Amino acid sequence: PSPILSVCVCLPTHHLQPRVLPRPSIWAEPGPVIPRGQPVTIVCQGPGGLEAQEYHLHKEGKLETWDRQKPLEPGDKAKFFIRYMRVMHTGRYRCNYLSPSGWSELSEPLELVMTGLQNKPQLSALPSHVVTPGRNVTLQCGSWLGYDRFVLMKEGEHQPSWTMVSQRASRGGTQALFPVGPVNTSLRWTFRCYGYYNTTSQIWSHPSDPLELLASGQHDAPSLSATPGPVVALGGNVSLSCSSSWPRGLFHLLKEHGADAPQHLEWTFCRERGQGIFHVGPVNTSHVGTYRCYVSPQSYPDSWSQSSDPLHLQVTGVYREPSLLAQPGTSVSWGEKVTLQCRSEMRFDTFHLSKEGSLAPPQVLHVQDTAIPYQVNFILSPVTSDLEGTYQCYGSHSTSPYLLSQPSDPLELLVSGEEPTPHGHVNAQDYTVENLIRLGISVLILMVLGVLLFQARHHQGSPKMQPGHTHESKKMDSEVEL
Repeated sequence: PSPILSVCVCLPTHHLQPRVLPRPSIWAEPGPVIPRGQPVTIVCQGPGGLEAQEYHLHKEGKLETWDRQKPLEPGDKAKFFIRYMRVMHTGRYRCNYLSPSGWSELSEPLELVMTGLQNKPQLSALPSHVVTPGRNVTLQCGSWLGYDRFVLMKEGEHQPSWTMVSQRASRGGTQALFPVGPVNTSLRWTFRCYGYYNTTSQIWSHPSDPLELLASGQHDAPSLSATPGPVVALGGNVSLSCSSSWPRGLFHLLKEHGADAPQHLEWTFCRERGQGIFHVGPVNTSHVGTYRCYVSPQSYPDSWSQSSDPLHLQVTGVYREPSLLAQPGTSVSWGEKVTLQCRSEMRFDTFHLSKEGSLAPPQVLHVQDTAIPYQVNFILSPVTSDLEGTYQCYGSHSTSPYLLSQPSDPLELLVSGEEPTPHGHVNAQDYTVENLIRLGISVLILMVLGVLLFQARHHQGSPKMQPGHTHESKKMDSEVEL
């Protein structure tokens, strides 16, 4: 047989392997979150210095190329226009380009989202959107529509700041809690939030109203008071007065856990103090809650003061009234003990006791015994004249502490007897009278002692009659004695 000659030829292989080209960049203008019906442009850009012949745009789930564009000058970029954002445009996009060396890799994905198909959620700050510098705050985004997820967006940023799975809200619907901070005075943070369902994750709701976080604590706190008081009958009116020693500026009234924007009031003058009065009413259940007020200079409206002390506005008349009894009775001696018993057949777990005309907040007790009737005992001991007055009590539920029942019938407490004088304490007027009496008695005693002393000395100095005395000497002694 003829021999077989095997020849092995080694050839360079670099020209047989396709050249790997850098992947392009992809982004959306003005951003990837687009309101329904608004235009958006998808930009695909290759590396500089590389001449691309064509750019292709691919949409996830589509086998065909979504769109193709010739490059713009100088040849490293292409733009894909969407004139009106619709549901069909939502999704994940990638792009690549063709060069004389071949096709590039696909870009990173770009997710295009449309907003505005469902109702907006509500965005609020807990406890308030006015935050002490350096502290954190929780932003609550919630809706009655039961969205599966919520997205928080910060103004000026095109990408979502946070996306969170929703949780059931206590009053119905769903919500998400976003921790934000620490807040500082050099930045202005404005947020909006959206909700969406898992089945349509690229179709979001309308945006919530904007919420701006403000830093406080740069000026002294004002004071906040209610006239006629913080407990108001349903349908009544109340005025919330914010006062400060600053000469001019703005007052801001905020309700904690409220979704409404704060009320603002320009300063008015009340003698040497600035005072802003916010009129609330006719009061309904939406007005109740915890209020705080702030002030800011007219020239620096973003520089807020420290917060006032909280004011809790409560409304009465929501439920049927309880009854109020005094044990052992409504007339009590000074220094003794009296028990004011508030009771109801209706299921209340909290009772409130208020005194007419008192500026102090009502006393609050929680029900310990769940047996009917539901009742608590307010013990006043020791009874003093300050406790005399007219009392009423209210019932409420711990789940809605600002909603109170109608007031009980008024109970008038009378304090009999006089307040004993504390040991070692003497009234100045009594002290003067007492001294005068003591002085008079002392003078009288000294006068009596003087007379007695005089008489004693006189008897000691008188000569006794001797047997040899004459009648004349006896007569002379009598005259001297007289």
